[in-house]
Amino acid sequence: MRAPSLIAADFLSALQGLMPRGRIWTRASDAVQTKVLAGLAPSYERATARANYLLVDAFPASPYELLPEWESSLGLPDPCAGAAPTVPQRQAQVLARFVGVGGPTIAALEDFASNLGYSVTITQYTQARAGLLKAGDPVCGYAWNFAWKITAPLASMKVAVAGGMAAGDPLVAWGNEVLECEFRSVMPAHTIPIFAYGQTGALDVSFTLGGSSLA
Repeated sequence: MRAPSLIAADFLSALQGLMPRGRIWTRASDAVQTKVLAGLAPSYERATARANYLLVDAFPASPYELLPEWESSLGLPDPCAGAAPTVPQRQAQVLARFVGVGGPTIAALEDFASNLGYSVTITQYTQARAGLLKAGDPVCGYAWNFAWKITAPLASMKVAVAGGMAAGDPLVAWGNEVLECEFRSVMPAHTIPIFAYGQTGALDVSFTLGGSSLA
């Protein structure tokens, strides 16, 4: 439901509609009553705007004035976001914490990253076994059963948007510290996250885990 957007002129008309009828209760623009009511109407406009802001702040995806209250309720801010995160970065962290992770699945973790503002793909590995291994498949050892590779852009930039930033926020912010910190807090305890940035296909580099190599 869309919040009402009423201006001072709307409230002036409403206040005049509450006035008694009669010759002395004129609605003329230069009348004393009209000037008095016109002085009161902006207060109602401001109160309506404040109420509309409260509706926006009531949702975890878009808080601004109540952002500190949301953060306090969800155990934020924390060291993950660094010393001076931007408002959009803080909002994304609030949303991710509020929604949480649906379960230890690839789809749920990718959705969690999306709520944080990152586009990632997750690869899960398994130990190489005779009869299941195909030509070209990596020969992974037992430890790779617990490995997940999180592939993300090399630089996930947050660009300043008019109306969505606060004084002091940088015009552009980037970094993957929040992604890594938050992921390590929600990944299953027995798993090993491997973060790979800016990798696609043949450009993928090699990792070593538990004595087994993976290209």
